[in-house]
Order: sequence, then C-alpha cells, then structure tokens
Amino acid sequence: MAAAVIGSAVIGGVVQSNSAKKAAGAQVEAADKGVAEQRRQFDAMQELLNPYVEAGDVGLKQQMDLGGMSGPEAQQAAISAIEGGAEFGAMTRQGEEAILQNASATGGLRGGNTQGALAQFRPQVLSSLINQQYTRLGGLAANGQNAAANVGTAGMQTGQNISNLYAQQGAAVSGAHMATGNAWGNAIGSVGTLAGRGLAYQGYTPEGASSPLTFSQGMFYGGGKF
Repeated sequence: MAAAVIGSAVIGGVVQSNSAKKAAGAQVEAADKGVAEQRRQFDAMQELLNPYVEAGDVGLKQQMDLGGMSGPEAQQAAISAIEGGAEFGAMTRQGEEAILQNASATGGLRGGNTQGALAQFRPQVLSSLINQQYTRLGGLAANGQNAAANVGTAGMQTGQNISNLYAQQGAAVSGAHMATGNAWGNAIGSVGTLAGRGLAYQGYTPEGASSPLTFSQGMFYGGGKF
C-alpha cells in the first residue's frame, strides 16, 4: 500500500512535469512561427517598396547634379542631357516653326523682332525644362524618402514584435521549469510527509490495536483509534 502511494506521487510528479514541458514546447513553437511570419511579412514589404527607394536615390542624386550640389561638371552634364533630350528638341522645333510661320504671315520674316524671338526662345525653353526637371526629381526623391521611412517603421515594428515573441518564449520556458520544480517538489513533499508520519508512529500501539504499528501502517495513521 505504501509503495503504491509513493509510486502514485512519483507518477503524478512525472505527469505534471511532462505536461509543463509539452505546454512550454507548444508556446515556444508558436512563438517561432510568429517570428518567422513577422520576418516574412517584413521581407515582402521591403521587396515591394525597394523599387521606390532605389528610384528615390536616383532622383536625389540627379537633383543634386542639376542643382550644382555635385559640382560644376556634374551640373553641366545634367543640363546638357536636358538640352540634348527629345523633349527639348520637340519643343524648340515646334516653337521656332511657329515663330517663323507667324513672321512669314505678317511679312516680318527678316525683321529684328523675329530674330530676337528666335534667339531668346531656346534659352527660355531650356530654363523652363531645367526647372521642371528639378521639380520632377524632387518628387521622385520625396517618394523614395517616404518609401524608406515606411520600411524603417516596418522594421522597427517587426523588431518590437519579434522581441515580444522571444520574451513570451522565455516566459514559457521559465514557467515550465518552475512548474516542473513545483511538480517534483510536491511529489517529494508528499513522500516525505508519509515517510515522516511512518517514522513517527512506527512502534506506537494505538487504542484498540493488538500490536504496535509498522512503518507502513504509521504512514496512514491519523491519530485516535486504529
């Protein structure tokens, strides 16, 4: 009987310990899956926004070149690219043709006004296109900045979420160790209590008993008549 009770206490401790370990294992596995999903989502977002970030980098560099922040050579190269571009060519060709057609219709084809208008037209178009291009590049750079900021915010949030999941993992493992210790402590305590009672009453003859109590009998004796 005593062996059965002791065995039951030990088995109870084993079952409780194993249950605590399984529960902790499930929590750790769930946290690992959460970490993997957080990273997957962040990688997907970063991949989606990466073209905008890269375009913003290009836009900022070209804007700096055009504005002279990268030096006179880079600025001249940027202006020459606009002057040699299809947009400048089309605008100047159409504009000059319009000036000449108007002068021809009014009989002032060789007049000073016509020559002056032609001389001023190309610089005006170039200046206008430079300003337009600078504004366009600024918008591109701003879009890239916003995309980079969104990636940064997502990265910080992902890091915080992963940190929380790892904290949950730590709490689960710590809780499992504590539960295991408590389970075995309770089991050993139960066995110790029974053993102490058995030693205390071993050899004692209760009222109504025909012989002294054995160690096993003493373990379950609660006082009074036997």
